Amino acid sequence: MKVLVAVKRVIDYNVKIRVKADQSDVELTNVKMAMNPFCEIAVEEAVRLKEKGVATEVVAVTIGPKAAQEQLRTALALGADRAVQVMTDDAVDSLAVAKLLAKVVEEEQPGLVILGKQSIDADNNQTGQMLAALTGMGQGTFASEVAVDGESVNVTREIDGGLQTVKLNLPAVVTTDLRLNEPRYAKLPDIMKAKKKPLDVKTPEELGVSTASKVSLVKVTPPAERQGGIKVGSVDELVDKLKNEAKVIS
Repeated sequence: MKVLVAVKRVIDYNVKIRVKADQSDVELTNVKMAMNPFCEIAVEEAVRLKEKGVATEVVAVTIGPKAAQEQLRTALALGADRAVQVMTDDAVDSLAVAKLLAKVVEEEQPGLVILGKQSIDADNNQTGQMLAALTGMGQGTFASEVAVDGESVNVTREIDGGLQTVKLNLPAVVTTDLRLNEPRYAKLPDIMKAKKKPLDVKTPEELGVSTASKVSLVKVTPPAERQGGIKVGSVDELVDKLKNEAKVIS
């Protein structure tokens, strides 16, 4: 069974995010970029399925500029067999990403597609669900456990009330939650081997998908600075401030 894993290039989660002076976007110049943490979990799960003998091939795919090949090489170093990049400098929205992935799925015909449940830059949590709808596959989102059983996969999901297990016929789309696994670190020999693994580059035009976004970014503002608290002298003073200043009670 072939497993397709989608990865995304984002700002490293250890980096403090800075907003551009004109508030048009966040600052990306000279900022360390990395693979989205949820995508790392997706890659790890795909590699583990291959190590168990369930998967025969792991293909990593990303959509983004040429610099995103760095994240694909990371996925190859972690255990993916080959990579596919849909190269574009456009800022693609979730729907365009899902359409592009659907075309890659059509070409690759994987038995299982694994994505991170969301990216830490936009936090949309949309692409996996859209991809499932476009391809007609079953979907198991927020997966904390994945068990392939013949022609089906059992996905344990994290929901508000606890855990839910769904059984999906393959092929299927799975999005990963934090508790699914602990991603490994790439070893130096594997990093060197990754440089020789095949990386196929495509364009949205070749796939017949428009990347023109229907969503426009109006303005980006940093969160307001937190103000220090104050000490009150009595319960009456506390009630007065809650009622008249904070206006949280009436």
